[in-house]
Order: sequence, then structure tokens, then C-alpha cells
Amino acid sequence: MIQLIVNGQPQHVPISHGAETRAQSAADATLNIAQLLEHMGLQGKRIAVERNGEIVPRSKFDEPILVNGDRLEIVVAVGGG
Repeated sequence: MIQLIVNGQPQHVPISHGAETRAQSAADATLNIAQLLEHMGLQGKRIAVERNGEIVPRSKFDEPILVNGDRLEIVVAVGGG
């Protein structure tokens, strides 16, 4: 499990078996944004993500950059007329 603050709320997110090696402790475990969005049921949606005060480009969503304690703001674009 990894603990994140998402939109101001603490979240405990499971880490897939391939994401954490035996050499890593739970405190050193990483997760990528794509995995988080899938866990939250938001994959495929138009999303903007800010990590610890910095916007994360969509091209970095697959990089394992999330670690315990990260603060995220996730905004889902809503269309309308």
C-alpha cells in the first residue's frame, strides 16, 4: 500500500505485484499516475494532475513517480454546452 493525499483526502492505494520488488520497503514503494487513475476508475478521461504543486504532463503518467506522502490534485474535464 502507498499513502497519498488526493484532492485533500488521504488515500491508501494498493501497489500491483510488479511495482514493488522484494528489495524495496513499503516506504520506498512507487506507483505511477496511470495506475492510480485506473484504481480510481478515471482511465481514459480528460484529466489534469498536479503532484506536490507541479503539473504532471500526460507523457509522464506511466513513469513511477508517486511515492508515500505525495499530494495530488486531480481535475477531470467536464464538457457541456
